[in-house]
Amino acid sequence: MSTVADHILPAPAAVSAAPAPRAAAVSAPLRTASAPAFWWTGLAAAVAWAALGLITYLWPNKPVGFSDWAFTEEFAIGAGAVALVLAVLAFVPGSLGRAGLRVRKAGPWLVALALGFAVWEVFTAKLGTLPPPFFAPPQSLVEVYATDWARLLESAGASLRLLALGIAIGAAAGFVTGVLIGWSRQASYWVHPVLRILGPVPTTALLPVSFYFFPSSWSTAIFLIALGTAFPVAILTWSGVAGVHKNYYDVARTMGASPWFLVLRVAIPAALPQVFVGLFMGLGAAFSTLVVAEMLGVKAGLGWYLTWAQGWAAYPNMYAALIVMALLFSGVITLLFVLRDRVLSWQKGVVKW
Repeated sequence: MSTVADHILPAPAAVSAAPAPRAAAVSAPLRTASAPAFWWTGLAAAVAWAALGLITYLWPNKPVGFSDWAFTEEFAIGAGAVALVLAVLAFVPGSLGRAGLRVRKAGPWLVALALGFAVWEVFTAKLGTLPPPFFAPPQSLVEVYATDWARLLESAGASLRLLALGIAIGAAAGFVTGVLIGWSRQASYWVHPVLRILGPVPTTALLPVSFYFFPSSWSTAIFLIALGTAFPVAILTWSGVAGVHKNYYDVARTMGASPWFLVLRVAIPAALPQVFVGLFMGLGAAFSTLVVAEMLGVKAGLGWYLTWAQGWAAYPNMYAALIVMALLFSGVITLLFVLRDRVLSWQKGVVKW
């Protein structure tokens, strides 16, 4: 018995001990993979931003009829500070936590941005190849943001208010219209031809007529933004509702669903991906309509600021407003992406985006 026990008992120990080296071998690469390696792209970005700072600071600006471009030294110091941060991120992996990891993902863009600023600086402030006042160096934008930030902020706020109200009204009207013509044949018979005729007409072409019917340029702008948003939302919502498979309705009817239940709980949820596509398309029309309306009639907003800067030949102010406008509109689209991901989280396995 002792000899049998001696042969039997070591077996579980041998079995339990066998996976240990494999576990250690598997866990070791995981530990090394989680630790960030040296960031070579960040080092290249740091060198590029340092070169931009040196070019801006050491290379004298070309005289253009006045003393010098303001904020040249400040722009050079800012470029050097960016280079220092990138160098720290390159040589000290894991610094700045999650923010540092996000910066590391944007490494190639940071290199391209520094090179673009350097080319811009050389051909404007240093060589004067691009003549002022139509073209200005990057430090002129710093001057605009430092001295005229209050007016820019007020203009951005006015544009946001106008845009939000117009998009909200247009999205709601387009959504209701799309559901109506997608569900009711009678509504489709009467409304769909009107959409096909009036929908493709650019909203900016209706600007002179709209000024006559509305009491103020602000209400005219809201109407035109809403109209430009409503058309794609209505068309895509109608397409989504009309494209719902009949089997969904049949299954719901066999369970005693009412017509309102079919609309609210079957047709609309199934059409939501198309609704968001219409919203994305409507945003482009809303942005262009907003700028044109502010340029021609509304006495506030970024479009008005562009017209004011162009009238005074303040081209740096115009470029600064264009950058703010691009960031503002990009932020609106990003917010819509976030809203879509939240609303359609239950369809991620079915709908690809």
